[in-house]
Amino acid sequence: MKEEVTAIINQIRPMLNADGGDVELIDITDDGTVKVKLLGACGHCPMSTMTLKMGIEKTLKERVPGVKEVVAV
Repeated sequence: MKEEVTAIINQIRPMLNADGGDVELIDITDDGTVKVKLLGACGHCPMSTMTLKMGIEKTLKERVPGVKEVVAV
């Protein structure tokens, strides 16, 4: 699952980079929780929760079986 999640994050990354942000994969738990760290502009943007849930989480849940949730750490 880690390879699939990494590949999807790498596809999402250019959109985040365009706004001065980035995302780092921290961990994937056995229950399907993906832990990420939002970096750059994404780390303190008021829209970061929407980016996390409606962007990163939605995409990962659609494309990678077993992903249940994405959380920022």
